[in-house]
Amino acid sequence: MLNEERRRAILESINRDGRVLVGELARNFDTSEVTIRKDLEILHSHGLLHRTHGGALPSRETALSDPTLREKERLHRKEKNRIAQAAAAMTREGQVVVLDSGSTTTAVARALRRFHNLTVITNSVNIAAELAGTEVEVILTGGTLRKNSFSLVGPIAEDTLRRLNADVLFLGVDGLDARYGLSTPNLLEAKVNRVMVEISRKIVAVCDASKFGRRSLSLILPPSGVHRVITDRGAPKPEVQKLQKSGIEVTLV
Repeated sequence: MLNEERRRAILESINRDGRVLVGELARNFDTSEVTIRKDLEILHSHGLLHRTHGGALPSRETALSDPTLREKERLHRKEKNRIAQAAAAMTREGQVVVLDSGSTTTAVARALRRFHNLTVITNSVNIAAELAGTEVEVILTGGTLRKNSFSLVGPIAEDTLRRLNADVLFLGVDGLDARYGLSTPNLLEAKVNRVMVEISRKIVAVCDASKFGRRSLSLILPPSGVHRVITDRGAPKPEVQKLQKSGIEVTLV
């Protein structure tokens, strides 16, 4: 395969999957990791992708990037389902669980459908629909609908949450930086998320490896506020180690 053909194929992979990893590309193209790293650096220099530790992300990702829920659900489905199963495994009957909006938390909601004595608080219209018809009790916050994410935000959502208490929050995020913390591109969403954090005893971030190293516009909380992170095995080791050194439990699935 010619260099240009390989680089074109790399771009096709990153646009399809939302990220690429050096090791996987080296195996797929039967070449060395050194060659792949050079390819990524060249593509990065032309603004065609964003180079990260161990791989690359699409160049369109910025601090303001806010893809729709439908777009998110097409990416990393297997990883999100494994993360969801791990989240469900740490959940107990009789608990009160908070789920914010997002594709990963939607997967968590599906994994919680089997519970018989569980209360879920959410600001996500589609998550409420996922749990409708099950024995799970659902409390929907109310608020102003964000059509992009099917989430409810604003003062009504925040006031509802402040009247409640929960055992655990499963928080899906757009960015997880081991030094900066958890972040999201929407200011109103971040405000609701921060209230969710306030009312929950345990904070668990659920996100696939593509969210590592990103900083979206609005900070939700610093790493010191997180108890546990559930992610997939593609998560960059240096970031995982930083989280663990901070006392955060990291579950790789």
